[in-house]
Amino acid sequence: MRSLAVLGSTGSIGTQTLSVLCRNPGQYNVQLLGANTNWRLMEEQIRAFRPRWAVLADERAAGQLQARVADLNVEVLAGERALAGLLASERFDIVVAGMVGHSGLLPVISAIKSGADIALANKEVLVMAGHLVTALCRQQGVTLLPLDSEHSAIFQCLQGHSSKDVKRLLLTASGGPFLGKSLDQLANVTPAQAVKHPNWKMGAKISVDSASLMNKGLEIIEASWLFGISPEKIDVLVHPQSIIHSMVEFNDGAVLAQLGIPSMELPIQYALSWPRRWPGPDSYFLDWLNLPSLSFSQPDTVTFPCLELAKAAIRQGGNSPAVLSTANDICVEYFLAGKLSFYGIPRVIERMLAVVPWQASPDLSSIIQTMESTIRETRNFIESME
Repeated sequence: MRSLAVLGSTGSIGTQTLSVLCRNPGQYNVQLLGANTNWRLMEEQIRAFRPRWAVLADERAAGQLQARVADLNVEVLAGERALAGLLASERFDIVVAGMVGHSGLLPVISAIKSGADIALANKEVLVMAGHLVTALCRQQGVTLLPLDSEHSAIFQCLQGHSSKDVKRLLLTASGGPFLGKSLDQLANVTPAQAVKHPNWKMGAKISVDSASLMNKGLEIIEASWLFGISPEKIDVLVHPQSIIHSMVEFNDGAVLAQLGIPSMELPIQYALSWPRRWPGPDSYFLDWLNLPSLSFSQPDTVTFPCLELAKAAIRQGGNSPAVLSTANDICVEYFLAGKLSFYGIPRVIERMLAVVPWQASPDLSSIIQTMESTIRETRNFIESME
């Protein structure tokens, strides 16, 4: 069996990854589980999968976990440095990167340097450092396997085709829970409303990104790095039914689309089984005679300005996408805590793109510095608004 590490194992991507593995026993040996603070769920996962290592970012939570699994042969570690060091020193066949936000950058880079293939759900890694990550993957002979449903769809449609044959990529967006709402209607939305996605079961952070359309902006940047396609050749279509997960339009006018139910388990299973396909349960299959009508529209960038902010960051280049992504992480954190309004998110991000110093060709240390500066500036600015 191939060895597997699951980062963000207690989150939405991590738990669904482990569910897929449970339905497909004997394919992978789970060697490492990594998460933030949820030691209770981590204990359950350790007892089910018996990894060699378990890492929690929070030291107190790691202490709780260590006491609970003292009867098992598992080494419990604490902190992001411990995780990065383990990924750099040990060889895993594949690492599932299911962490949230900018925290995934250093662990993913460490895993690539050790030669592990990456099943990537943490799109911020490519948003912040796509030029470095893709170059390092080429150097190490590492495969990047997309876990996002949209990027998995494009990856599947491009099998056997060259990016030179592509006219454009079409990323589909559900529109989130606020599709069709006006500026006035969204003036006082709550975190509970923002995370109530109509189609997808996702974590809180990505659910807010979906509601603000920031998720699509980040996905444009990610798709550009994953597939070597200019951002100008990547468009977004609102598709509320979430049946078509994305499309590739070729130079001859042909369009290939990947369809399926709205479930993250399908792209997760495809990444883990690639280049083969494991059989899926009955629940994975579309009921073709009872599908809703499929509709498409342009995104409303007046009501949802985050998409245009992301495009502006792409045009600026350099470290601007890192500023965009990091500022968004902090804004969503404050929004979920009830300390920033929904419309405060784009306002603060726009401000950070203007005030954080721009760098044309940032190396890894410069990106880390950009992240730290953006976190500090964003927190200070939001607290001054209060």
